[in-house]
Amino acid sequence: MSLPLVLIHAFPLTPAVFDDLAERLTGTTLIRPALRGFGGPPLDDAEPSVDVYADDVAAELRAQGIERAIVGGLSLGGYVTMALLRRHPDLVAGVVLADTKASEDTAEAKANRLRMADAVERHGSRALWPMLDTLLGETTRRDRADLVVRVRDWLDAAPPDGVAWAQRAMAARPPSFGTLREAAARGLTTSTVIVGAEDSVTGPDEAGAMAAALGGVTVHVVDGAGHLSPLEHPDAVAEIVSP
Repeated sequence: MSLPLVLIHAFPLTPAVFDDLAERLTGTTLIRPALRGFGGPPLDDAEPSVDVYADDVAAELRAQGIERAIVGGLSLGGYVTMALLRRHPDLVAGVVLADTKASEDTAEAKANRLRMADAVERHGSRALWPMLDTLLGETTRRDRADLVVRVRDWLDAAPPDGVAWAQRAMAARPPSFGTLREAAARGLTTSTVIVGAEDSVTGPDEAGAMAAALGGVTVHVVDGAGHLSPLEHPDAVAEIVSP
């Protein structure tokens, strides 16, 4: 029996970002946890950290009796996947890292995240509207009005407290190149790196750096996709991640 595939969603979205991909992976056991603040465990007084997200996911998997899984993360989900490798390596048999990065934020990026956290707490989800142009690639924005509307609706529905907590967690995350090298040295059943050709948030250079840390694995570039490649081109991503 093949291992289950865990798909961890992007910021500031929910597991719904994988709906179209899931329709194409009917032969795979899929688990799509919702992160805290986005339909998952409630926010509490925990200090914002991707490690908290990772512990939540690990607890959910163990509650379902899952001992090993392939863990795939999209954007924020990739940060959580790398935190799982650090904190719960026994659970992670292999990884799929999509439109994410192992480097920490620059000082400017951290400051921008903290500003957005404050803005969302003051003004609500409308502070997220500028993200639409960075989440979706140019081709999608030009040719797929349905996806533009869908993602805009998701941004409007994003809970401000969850958004603010997530931004502060991402700003505080450490670099993960050492984590990836250690995981590769231990041995993973699969190491897959995916990036949209039009991803202006992470991009091919960041994907290549992760692939190198994983021992020089192939980077799968999805043409015509931006930062949400599994949503923008689910057929291509399904073909890449299918066992």
